[in-house]
Amino acid sequence: MCNEEDYLMLSGIQHFQFCKRQWALIHIEQQWEENVRTVEGHHVHQRVDQPFTREKRGDKLIVRAMPIKSNDLGISGICDAVEFIKDKNGVEIHGMAGHYLAYPIEYKRGKPKVGDEDVLQLVAQAICLEEMLLCEVKTGYIFYNEIKRRIEIPLTKEIKEKVEAIVKEMQDFYERRYTPKVKTGKFCNNCSLKNICLPKLMNKQSVKRYIEGRINE
Repeated sequence: MCNEEDYLMLSGIQHFQFCKRQWALIHIEQQWEENVRTVEGHHVHQRVDQPFTREKRGDKLIVRAMPIKSNDLGISGICDAVEFIKDKNGVEIHGMAGHYLAYPIEYKRGKPKVGDEDVLQLVAQAICLEEMLLCEVKTGYIFYNEIKRRIEIPLTKEIKEKVEAIVKEMQDFYERRYTPKVKTGKFCNNCSLKNICLPKLMNKQSVKRYIEGRINE
């Protein structure tokens, strides 16, 4: 795979699933623009991310802001939190007695979405943990700040294969430095890159295409 410094950001999976053009503008063209949603999202994560801290609660070990990566997929990122629950079927954790099962936890500012972009990001974290810890991660959680509770997410083989396919496509776009054209929709109104992307302008017919169309009439 590529050098580690060239790994794609794991968090980009949710951008890619939401809008491939948005992902390309951010991760290939390095463009970004804050809006209320992104600022609120940063605030939620600041309260969670206390770099690589450990907290022991009985048979549970909570590791916050845990760096993760997958050499196979060429992605890296930060897990908001990973809960390690003592279980005889788990794996050994350095400095801890016994065996533990790993449960990744992702924190989001809003409420559960119609799309699966949040779930896919969590699944990518699980894939990284599986590779790093040599274990199977079957369950994860997404905590939504708006509803003040977390949702249990089954991490199936099928959803993991979907994430692997998505990351492969991301890698292809990145290697070709390809920014796809926009497909507009209501979701564009909530995009932090709306003013940069200019979806209405992108959808306008070029002069060349207009003339060619008239000639062929």
